[in-house]
Amino acid sequence: MQPNLAPQEAAPAEQSNQSGHIFFKADQGLIYLHLPPNKAMSTDWHQLWEQLLHRLAASQKLWPPNTVAYLVANDRLLDHRQLEQLDAALSEANLQLKRVFTSRRQTAIAAVTAGYSVDQQSPTLPLASTPVATLPSAPIPIPTMVEPLYLQTTLRSGGEVRHPGSVIIIGDVNPGSTIVADGSILVWGRLRGIAHAGASGDRNGQIMALQMEPTQLRIADQVARAPAKAPTQFYPEVAYIGFDGIRITRASEFAKQKVRLEWMFDNVYKHHSVATRLPIE
Repeated sequence: MQPNLAPQEAAPAEQSNQSGHIFFKADQGLIYLHLPPNKAMSTDWHQLWEQLLHRLAASQKLWPPNTVAYLVANDRLLDHRQLEQLDAALSEANLQLKRVFTSRRQTAIAAVTAGYSVDQQSPTLPLASTPVATLPSAPIPIPTMVEPLYLQTTLRSGGEVRHPGSVIIIGDVNPGSTIVADGSILVWGRLRGIAHAGASGDRNGQIMALQMEPTQLRIADQVARAPAKAPTQFYPEVAYIGFDGIRITRASEFAKQKVRLEWMFDNVYKHHSVATRLPIE
């Protein structure tokens, strides 16, 4: 699967799945394996495993070889061993597991570590609430907070991580891999893939890496490819939206008032550009 920055890929519309049973659903050439949410009933892993084997035995002749499959795990907690078991069983039925949809942090980490693309849909926590009856006009959106996704792994070619908050990776992001975050992105290593911060439109999103060598940078609606001339020395850098598009500067310089003011009072420009590295004064 080639990484891309198309609009976020969503699982098929949720169906009633409160009986504790798994089910398969085909959509646009993909096969989605839905697991029941934890709240459906106390279905343990052994029961789910038996259900899966039974359904695969009845359906495997319907799929051509190497059909791409997505796992919709909902809030069910899965570890690395269980994901490996699912992968092996699906492979026997001509299905290739490529992506995992989950709202559980532990499952997302296990899936990324195992090499799958991940779409984490984290529960959001309201920071405040306002009685609707007191609002004279349209309801005011309630601020939400999504915890950052922490990953200690190397994101390899073909891997993709999507998260509705910020993403922090301790490791390298290799060419051919993609990170898409509604918040900011921090790579404690080499960033050589594609990074898209502020994906939902937040122009305050930032991308930081110990070694910045991206294939492409995106922040909100701004797009920039990496500078043609690679730096002779590497140091921690931050990419952000400046007055003339995406800019890259040393992390130590970004903290200074001059750079921060330029970032905060940016004039909105909407154009594609080459990321500009700021000179160090």
